[in-house]
Amino acid sequence: MKKNEFIKTQILLTSVVSVAIWSLLAWYYFNGGVPSHHILAREDLPEISNWWGGILLPILTWFVLLRIQKRDKLPKVNSTTFLQIPQKVWISFMGALLLGIALSVFFTLGNEGMSGYMILSVFVISLFFPVYRAECLLGFVLGMTFTFGAVLPTGIGSILATIGFMIFNLVRPFLVFIFKYIKK
Repeated sequence: MKKNEFIKTQILLTSVVSVAIWSLLAWYYFNGGVPSHHILAREDLPEISNWWGGILLPILTWFVLLRIQKRDKLPKVNSTTFLQIPQKVWISFMGALLLGIALSVFFTLGNEGMSGYMILSVFVISLFFPVYRAECLLGFVLGMTFTFGAVLPTGIGSILATIGFMIFNLVRPFLVFIFKYIKK
């Protein structure tokens, strides 16, 4: 995909996310007000308004798509293909999106314990898959935006991505080395 063709994809997907978040914010505004969320759900910590999501999500989407293009070095062919993002990127995005939605549902239903276990499962998953990639962060944030806004999931997702990076690139090779050594 040529660079200018990918920019069309970037603009389209960023526009879709922008329209979605601003529609959600407008709905909140006309139905009781835009909510704010306390950090870590503790009343003694500051509140963060969901309005920040209107700025954060489009920027995050643009940045993620830019990272995907640079990381995957998308081929520069003379076709007019549009939205040609590799399947592995879509699968990673959808997996993180489903995790974010499931976390939000369990938290909303009052089952915080299950949400905690799901967060911990990210560490196990990161032994096998690179959960630190940008598309995983975007999927996680979009999945949790309706319930928590965009800022808190971005912060939590960034922390999870950092830990996932360390597990995948430091712990995993060490474990592979140990298993190979034991296997001899």
